[in-house]
Amino acid sequence: MNNYERFSDLKIPINLEQVDKLHSIIKDLSDDQLLWISGYLYGVADKNISTKKNISIKKEIPKITILSASQTGNARRLAQWFNEKLKLAKLSTNLINASNYKFKKIHQEKILLIIISTQGEGEPPEESISLYKYLMSKRALKMNNTSFAVFGLGDSSYEFFSKAGKDFDNRLSELGAKRLINRVDADIDYEDQMQIWCDSIIKKLNSHITNKSSLEQLTKNDNKGFINHYNKQNPFNANCLINQKITGRNSEKDIRHIEIDISNSDILYYPGDAIGVWYKNNNNLISEILHLVGLQGNEPIKIKNDIVLIKDALKHNFELTKNSNSIVKKYAALSKNENLLSISHDKSKLKEYANFYPIVDMIRLNPINLLPEQLISLLRPLTPRLYSISSSQDEVEDEIHITVSIVNFSIENYCRGGGASTWLANCIEGDQISLFIEKNDIFRLPTDKTMPIIMICTGTGIAPFRSFMQQREYDNASGKNWLFFGNHCFTEDFLYQLELQEYVKKGVINKISLAWSRDQSEKIYVQDKIRNNGKDIWNWINEGAYIYVCGDANGMAKDVEKALIEVFSKQGHMEVEKAEYFLNELRVKQRYKRDVY
Repeated sequence: MNNYERFSDLKIPINLEQVDKLHSIIKDLSDDQLLWISGYLYGVADKNISTKKNISIKKEIPKITILSASQTGNARRLAQWFNEKLKLAKLSTNLINASNYKFKKIHQEKILLIIISTQGEGEPPEESISLYKYLMSKRALKMNNTSFAVFGLGDSSYEFFSKAGKDFDNRLSELGAKRLINRVDADIDYEDQMQIWCDSIIKKLNSHITNKSSLEQLTKNDNKGFINHYNKQNPFNANCLINQKITGRNSEKDIRHIEIDISNSDILYYPGDAIGVWYKNNNNLISEILHLVGLQGNEPIKIKNDIVLIKDALKHNFELTKNSNSIVKKYAALSKNENLLSISHDKSKLKEYANFYPIVDMIRLNPINLLPEQLISLLRPLTPRLYSISSSQDEVEDEIHITVSIVNFSIENYCRGGGASTWLANCIEGDQISLFIEKNDIFRLPTDKTMPIIMICTGTGIAPFRSFMQQREYDNASGKNWLFFGNHCFTEDFLYQLELQEYVKKGVINKISLAWSRDQSEKIYVQDKIRNNGKDIWNWINEGAYIYVCGDANGMAKDVEKALIEVFSKQGHMEVEKAEYFLNELRVKQRYKRDVY
């Protein structure tokens, strides 16, 4: 029996015709050629097998939903960065903003990764309120088939640090979802924590990752992924054009209209967006603090990997104006001051003290000498301040306008001020302002320019609505515009009075309702004007009107929401609970939008 006959008798996974073809190919080959052919065929087979395995594994990988809920943009940026990292690992992802999320289908998620910030008194970001209310309600369905992880952003100096993240994490678990990894509560310096969280998520999903080289590339990447063109880490250095006070001589407030040159930057922005401003701390404040703690200012200090003078670190790297519960506690421990130690153990007194006394006055009233490292250990990193843009780029082109309330007050005859606003107040023409655009996609004008809008604000909350009016006029939008504006006094605090009156004259503003709280014995607020105009508001809503609110989250915005619910209840002849549901449906449809702070 020849070799071919013996070969054909074996149980092999190919037919005799294929064996015959193979034999005809290899019969004249040398031993070296046969060895090469065998290696080549092995490689082809291995590649095919691997491909089939990858296809089968990919079919098993559920789509990963990355949900961002942001108030100032940090959570949104992190979610975008995180999404790119998972894409490098060839994972199927769906990145979505909480305001666009179909939250009633959340129970259908297989893998849900949430990146969320906290605002106000531990509240979720504006864009996630509908989702939050649904999850916390009895209507929320069980999520037994969902795996999740939460990355919370916050500021540990606040009492309700990262509370929104904690609430989401706890509620998802209560509904039966399983944690992929433990929740992270990230402080102001969140980049390193995000990198660790990202790596941990990847390792947890490692069995589903088919491209190992992508995994290695992913885990070796550093925080350079956070840096994009003109953003928080890479601001544009613009020039101040105009800094003009727009409150009256006798006003209790100092409010500035500031115009900034952004020519040659290719920066684009839209009505509703904000700018982040990197400011520098006041030299006099720095000198006072250094003197109080017994430092000269030329002592070296290590900031990350750099050695700088303590006075320069205080100018560029640390928050010096706003005190906090944690700072008071730290200083009490360092100073061993009996009064501060007593206050630090009383939650209400601690909060009251931190809100009333700035850092410099806490030190002044309880002075001790500190080493540079001890002083730095008390302080929080300097962060940019956000200001709503008060101009439309279509109207002003290579400029950005902002409306800034200058924070000024006195403590025992010592003049104090806000960090960023004090710095901006002193900017003159030609001074450099480092800034970046903070997108705010949930606070946009209707794409349908025929839709009516109702704008409700107090004080500097007028800023985005000035940009709205510029844009509506530029677009020749036919939709009606109604402005509710409140402030202290008509003669002193009517911000942009001439512009607004001109818009009324032109018919750009169809109706304006003004509330002056100090012009009569009985205080009148915008929420009072809302109640008084309830019938017309209800009619506008039925015509498809969008409602916009800009101002203080804990005061004005809550009072306005309460007034709107009362209007809906009365005019719509519905119970309060149904009126609340109606308002939330407007929010879901993105017809009720808030920019609150």
